[in-house]
Amino acid sequence: MIDLTLDVQRASRCMHLPSNQAIHSWVAKALTGHREVAELSVRIVDRAESQQLNSRYRGRDAPTNVLSFQADLPAELNLPLLGDLVICAPVVQLEAEQQHKSLSAHWAHMTVHGTLHLLGYDHVEDANAAVMEKLEADLLASLGFSAPYAPAGKAK
Repeated sequence: MIDLTLDVQRASRCMHLPSNQAIHSWVAKALTGHREVAELSVRIVDRAESQQLNSRYRGRDAPTNVLSFQADLPAELNLPLLGDLVICAPVVQLEAEQQHKSLSAHWAHMTVHGTLHLLGYDHVEDANAAVMEKLEADLLASLGFSAPYAPAGKAK
């Protein structure tokens, strides 16, 4: 069992956002086997805030589904703070529709995906992407969702 302190901030006008309990379970599942104690924030935003942050920190002037900001703390502090996730609700909703996935499945995927980034996983190199995608698929399957990269129309 993970000792997880999670701060969920809702800065979006979108309807049908996941519950704090759902977000907590998705983050906890992604942390299993990696951390026993963790603290992080999940901020749910609209397009304007996502675009502003994506432009400032990644040089991409468009909203994106999820941004991960790892905590940059000196190791000697030995704090459980992982960082922050910023998830853009309208982008997640649009992608779920486009990919013929349930909204819940895509929210779970983006939350797990972002949490894995906070743990240091990335998908820049093909080999790393394969590892991360396999882990995401396994985690989502354990949560009752289909593989996130399955062909459209095959999601639960």
